[in-house]
Amino acid sequence: MGKLRVVHYINQFFAGIGGEEKADTKPHVAENLPPISVQLNKLLGEDMEVVGTVVCGDTYFNENLDSASAEVLGMIKSFNPQFFIAGPSFNAGRYGVAAGAITKVVQESLNIPVLTGMYIENPGADMFKKDVYIVETSDSAAGMRKALPKMVKFAKKLASGEKIGSPKEEGYIERGIRVNFFHEEKGSKRAVDMLVKKIKGEEFVTEYPMPVFDRVEPSAALKNLSNAKIAVVTSGGIVPKGNPDRIESSSASKYGEYSLVGFDDLTEDSHETAHGGYDPVYANLDADRVLPVDVLRDLVREGVIRELHETFYTTTGNGTSVANAKKYANEIGNKLKEANVDAIILTST
Repeated sequence: MGKLRVVHYINQFFAGIGGEEKADTKPHVAENLPPISVQLNKLLGEDMEVVGTVVCGDTYFNENLDSASAEVLGMIKSFNPQFFIAGPSFNAGRYGVAAGAITKVVQESLNIPVLTGMYIENPGADMFKKDVYIVETSDSAAGMRKALPKMVKFAKKLASGEKIGSPKEEGYIERGIRVNFFHEEKGSKRAVDMLVKKIKGEEFVTEYPMPVFDRVEPSAALKNLSNAKIAVVTSGGIVPKGNPDRIESSSASKYGEYSLVGFDDLTEDSHETAHGGYDPVYANLDADRVLPVDVLRDLVREGVIRELHETFYTTTGNGTSVANAKKYANEIGNKLKEANVDAIILTST
């Protein structure tokens, strides 16, 4: 029996083509295995072999989801694979979405074992964890030395048809799938044991983990709007016509900072949306529907508010990683503090 044929999917960065400036790279088969695929192949050992690597730019895949999936699937299929691995994509949002999407497509179309790897806060993890196995990694490529061996260990277990244990045992992200099994102790006793450990300050593992959400203390309400300087920020992707900074339609790797000087109204000639998560027609016809500059100018003239800050900040919220969202918020917030802005109107879609 020969080695199990494995196909590897990676983005333009790990293929050594380039970074963000090459994110529009079209799908293709690498002429030679890139270093990450060589490393993966070495770790797979004697029973599995990487027979090909398919590469696609993150922006290209996300902006052409259906056609890119079909193109990449065709290339993968040409190798007659018996196993498929994507990534790891760590906390790179668009890479994670692409890796998750193509892993799901391969599983459904070719009916072979598949897996990918990414950081738990990668938007791709939340989107695809119920569909495919996603090995949990650190948030950056600095964790590659641990990520690849962890993925290979799990891949070998999948390939051999062994019974897959719990997420904690195997290292994959929880899928939200409940499995019935018989426990040697009754639930009532286990609950009391956990309670006693909690009271004593001892470590215990809950059987029903709850999601963790940030709790942000709201600021005090403004007492007098007529003395307030108001700024507008949006995750709805409103940008000057032509999207000069090429903000991505999803999983944005940047935000834009643009002037409102001279604009009392955002028209289809001056502004549009870069967002790929909603129907852009009405936002493109009148960007004020997402970023209400026209109404705010009226409120300034009426004396309801003192001033509209002449710079707005924008990005696309769909698929953007939590880490990037926090980073953008901190940077934008500090800039608005320096500009003595009293309040922000944050609009979405």
